[in-house]
Amino acid sequence: MITFACGGCGRSFTIAESFTGRRARCKTCGTIVTVPPTEPAALPPMPIAPPKIPLRLRRLQSDAIQMTEAFAGSELIRVVGATGDPPEVYRVEYAVRGLQPGEGKDPIERDDHLVELQLTSEYPRLSPRCRMLTPVFHPNIDEATICVGDHWTAGERLAALVVRIGEMIAYQAYNIRSPLNAEAAMWADLNAHKFPIDSRNLHPAEM
Repeated sequence: MITFACGGCGRSFTIAESFTGRRARCKTCGTIVTVPPTEPAALPPMPIAPPKIPLRLRRLQSDAIQMTEAFAGSELIRVVGATGDPPEVYRVEYAVRGLQPGEGKDPIERDDHLVELQLTSEYPRLSPRCRMLTPVFHPNIDEATICVGDHWTAGERLAALVVRIGEMIAYQAYNIRSPLNAEAAMWADLNAHKFPIDSRNLHPAEM
């Protein structure tokens, strides 16, 4: 049924929908009225999709969770600083035996190391920018860079890279064919029987 009012006197009419569009004269005031069409049912509001989180931001959030969980109980690797929300810069402390330059020809042992990892705007397509903040003597590490790019893939987790750097410091991993530190590469070539400097497993139980 359709309910409408006369435009002249306001009299209310209720008529079957089959009379839609027909014209008639109001018996009260004589005004010609047209039976209006039925109003369509209101459509339910469209659901609003939640905004999509950019891929890099999702990766940073995932890394932050994994870094916290992976090293929470580790005695050898500890996250001591993080900048950003989610973090884009990490400082990681290693309690592993490595080497630093000595006063003579041979390096000396060092048991504490500090590394900074910066996740650039190209991360994770490109590897983090990694550098030592403490002295180190290693073929693949110089004052400005830790050489991790040759082995980096976008699918590698940040926590796994942190462990890999620790293995480099401990001389569980090194490459003398394309060194950043030629002096360390030459020394390592002559003293391979001394490696690893620290043979402990650096992988946390959570990984």
